[in-house]
Amino acid sequence: MKRPKLRKASKRLTCHKRYKIQKKIREHHRKVRKEAKKRGRKKPKKDPGVPSAAPFKEELLREAEQRKQRLEELKQKQKLNRQKEHEKKRKLEAKKAAKTKEKAEGKESSAKSKAKTNKLLDKNSKKSFCRELKKVIEASDVVLEVLDARDPMGCRCPQLEQAVTCCGGDKKLLLVLNKIDLVPKENLEKWLSYLKKEFPTVAFKSATLMKDRTMQEQVTKRRARVDLSRTTECFGSKCLLKLLQEYGKTQNKPIHVGVVGFPNVGKSSIINSLKGVRACNVGLARGVTKSMQIVHIDKQTKMLDSPSIIADPSNSALALALRSIIDTEESDSADVLEGANAILNHCSKQQVMMYYTIPDFRNTEEFLTLLAQKRGMLKKGGVPDIENIAKLLLCDWTGAKVSYHSQPPGSQRPPPYLTEDKIAEMQECFNLTYLEEENSNTVQALKRRSLASSIIFQSAGMANGTIEENKVIEEASEWEDLETSKEGEEEEEEDFTESDDEQDSVEEKKDVKEEGKAQVTRKAKLGKRQTSPTNSEKQRAESEHSHSLSFSLDKAADEDDAYDFNTDYV
Repeated sequence: MKRPKLRKASKRLTCHKRYKIQKKIREHHRKVRKEAKKRGRKKPKKDPGVPSAAPFKEELLREAEQRKQRLEELKQKQKLNRQKEHEKKRKLEAKKAAKTKEKAEGKESSAKSKAKTNKLLDKNSKKSFCRELKKVIEASDVVLEVLDARDPMGCRCPQLEQAVTCCGGDKKLLLVLNKIDLVPKENLEKWLSYLKKEFPTVAFKSATLMKDRTMQEQVTKRRARVDLSRTTECFGSKCLLKLLQEYGKTQNKPIHVGVVGFPNVGKSSIINSLKGVRACNVGLARGVTKSMQIVHIDKQTKMLDSPSIIADPSNSALALALRSIIDTEESDSADVLEGANAILNHCSKQQVMMYYTIPDFRNTEEFLTLLAQKRGMLKKGGVPDIENIAKLLLCDWTGAKVSYHSQPPGSQRPPPYLTEDKIAEMQECFNLTYLEEENSNTVQALKRRSLASSIIFQSAGMANGTIEENKVIEEASEWEDLETSKEGEEEEEEDFTESDDEQDSVEEKKDVKEEGKAQVTRKAKLGKRQTSPTNSEKQRAESEHSHSLSFSLDKAADEDDAYDFNTDYV
């Protein structure tokens, strides 16, 4: 028997049914239009703006722009705070997960892993760095404090200088001004004349490309001539060696010279330059040197390489960004973004735009977005990778890539621990006239940057450091305290996970309330302005002058009298 064909149901309709459906649709649309007509259409109201006849129009527009900018900055700060909180919670959760995993694996395996991690933590911990630094200071006859010539005042540590000058004995402190090829000649001369009034100061440019002492030389007949003067040439090494050798002769014994300073100032590079080979490990990463290392320069001189000084958490955001030991791979994105923001706030905006060849920007986030697009640092879907570009910016400013300079203070005010007797004591046994001649020869011989190509930088002043081991607060101990706290914190954490939209709405309500309060006194202020136009003109000129001098994202707190466009103009 033949199988019947399986047919799909036809979609064709009878004319009667189709016309009926069309009629119903027309009736429905008519009904909707009728209801809309009764309600009346509400067109979105356009912002009328400020009338051209209004007095102080430019001032009002400027105030409105400032208010808008303040709100954007407030949102950015709140976003950073939220990121920090999320990262803290993520770390806590990761630690808890690791603990449960260890318990499941068994007691023996967990005991072994704990022993290994404790050893690693002990070597890389801040307390270990302080311990090794203390060893170097105690063992040294002469302490070389290495300063970055781009920001010498920011590289000085008052705690270290006080520890060396007030320890008693014949301990001497010398300042070594490194990376002098990255600053203009005029600026370098100013800093040398300023610093030599407090401590003997040596101008130095270390050789960054050194041969490894374990590597054999390969001699080839035909070799292309390459100009390696920037990386292989060293300036100031003869002067420094002669000063140390002369001091050793006055003491009639071999001397130990400790090299100390903040991260990335070039401590290990100076030792390599004096030795002539790569004796110490160097790198762009901060905190490469983790323990004391002895390098024999000659029979009478031993150099002691030390770990970096730990920056105190009480320092400004700029000092922490440039001077703290930050592992850019493992550091929090919020800290890195805060550091990038601090650097941009202390520079000239126009010079930063010219150096990176990017257009005008309003805030740090926009600058990083433009830089990431220019460098091609994009995530999936073409989204700019802001975190990695911020890390790259920090590496550029702490390394030897960006040329910037800061001005020395106008008046010479030595710290309280530096009396005239102490200054004289530090300068004796050193040939200061020879030192001055050699410094001037070094400045003349060096290929230096022009003033136009160097970015003007506002220094944050001396950076506080932690030298005593018992004063160091380890990050690991903070997390342990958080874990061992009461269970009530877990409930607080749940409250913390409030959505970003809710937080933004609460913040916006607060801003609206503040603006409402400001409206009460606005009319009186406008009246006062009309009676005294000269004062407003002065204020306007002052504000324009301050804007042109320096670029700052942080605005004054007293600019609350912004114009409200919702109020009717009479």
